[in-house]
Amino acid sequence: MSQNMTSPTLLHIEHASKSYNGVPALIDAQLTLHSGEVHALIGENGAGKSTLIKLMAGVVPADRLDVWMRGEPVQISSPQTATALGLRFIHQELNVVPSLNVAENIFTNQPYPSFIGTFVNWRALYKEASAILEATGITHINPRELMANLSPGDQMLVKIASAFTGMQAGETANVYVMDEPTASLTGEEAATLFRVIERLKAQGCAILYVSHRLDEIFAIAQKVTVMRDGRVITTQNIEDTSPPELIQLMTGRDLKHVYPARDLPYPETILLDVHGLSTHAVHNISFSLRHGEIIGIAGLNGSGRTELLRAIGGADGLTGGSITLNGGAISLNSPTQAWKRGIALVPEERRSQGLVISRSIADNITLPHLHDFSLGGAFLNRRLERDISQDSGATVKLKTTGTGQTVRELSGGNQQKVVFARALVKTPNVLLLDEPTRGVDVGAKYDIYALIRQISAQGTGILMVSSELPELLGMCDRILVLKEGQLIGDVSPEGMSEGDLLTLCYGESYVNG
Repeated sequence: MSQNMTSPTLLHIEHASKSYNGVPALIDAQLTLHSGEVHALIGENGAGKSTLIKLMAGVVPADRLDVWMRGEPVQISSPQTATALGLRFIHQELNVVPSLNVAENIFTNQPYPSFIGTFVNWRALYKEASAILEATGITHINPRELMANLSPGDQMLVKIASAFTGMQAGETANVYVMDEPTASLTGEEAATLFRVIERLKAQGCAILYVSHRLDEIFAIAQKVTVMRDGRVITTQNIEDTSPPELIQLMTGRDLKHVYPARDLPYPETILLDVHGLSTHAVHNISFSLRHGEIIGIAGLNGSGRTELLRAIGGADGLTGGSITLNGGAISLNSPTQAWKRGIALVPEERRSQGLVISRSIADNITLPHLHDFSLGGAFLNRRLERDISQDSGATVKLKTTGTGQTVRELSGGNQQKVVFARALVKTPNVLLLDEPTRGVDVGAKYDIYALIRQISAQGTGILMVSSELPELLGMCDRILVLKEGQLIGDVSPEGMSEGDLLTLCYGESYVNG
């Protein structure tokens, strides 16, 4: 074991190994976390990051795992022992209880304040929840609000806050493990998290930070460990490496062009015309989408980005306005009608909004198209369903053992590809993408970007919401900017910087030169 001369070692792991049915998922991995340091852990989906975290959390038993805390050997045999050792985990997926309120979710893994250990002290519960939210810089969320009513970004903020229960009483943990914590957050929300991380560093905590966003890693981390194919490839000081080097280490290949260029110009013929569209969340929005055009939709959290896509996808009813497709007026009162019109939606939160994770890949890919695989409207043609699923999966470069594999078993990137495969069973007229690369590694991102370009070249019009501003600037032909449910800008990304676009999102003026 080595000792950092400037900051003590809090956690040291050696020989972390795990196999599933004889297939290695993690091979002899090692990791060292130091006090007051952010240590990034990166790698493609399936590299072994999640398996390592599950062993650290005591969620799954290790084949072998040697652990030292502050130089003393310890055993992590269950989530309870991990918690007792001072480890806290913020996982990527939104494992919340929608039917409970914010305060109840914050204290899901902690005892509620009570009277004589029997009756819940609701007043104390809400008071403590409010204090935790305020301590983490989250002031806009009511602890009494039902979780189901919150956006995915706000739900993630509540999850983050729940990791800090006990901070007010001085019960700060030693090690915080954050798995893609900003995947559902806007830039402003992520900045709130980064301030919390700085506070934890100042208190001497160690933070293991897992992210596919290299800009975040270079902004907040001091060290970085790269994993590939279940092994630790290298650990380096962040100042001694670069994004291109890390990408090559993660993928084993050089991705020189992150955003594939458009090969041919798109035609000027209008595919989709939206006029005066209004719902409960957006107001009087008008724009046109051309065949093969990619339009980005930018805005801060609560700007109406997702709600605009949901309205066009038939998920939210219109209170005003009209939609025209290929010159004909259409009425979209349900997602089913939208799918029949060739309007396909890839939703914001794949697990809760886009997938039935307990079902097979084939079941998920064909879900909106079942009428095409039925015999007499009563029986499914399973062979046709399997063949179509295999073809669609191949189109999106889905990595799987077969279309009968359960979606729950797939990595995040491959789960996202299943949602894409569903949208591409038939070439859509319009493809609605809400955060299409959220929680996806750089290799899978490139595959998705290339797929978007391919779909666009076939004449499909694409509307793409993204919180990653470089993604919008690199992939889109035009960008619509929303604020408080209203369209405040329609700009070309050419010559525009991230700062320029963010300025527009805040409602400030910008002259696109």
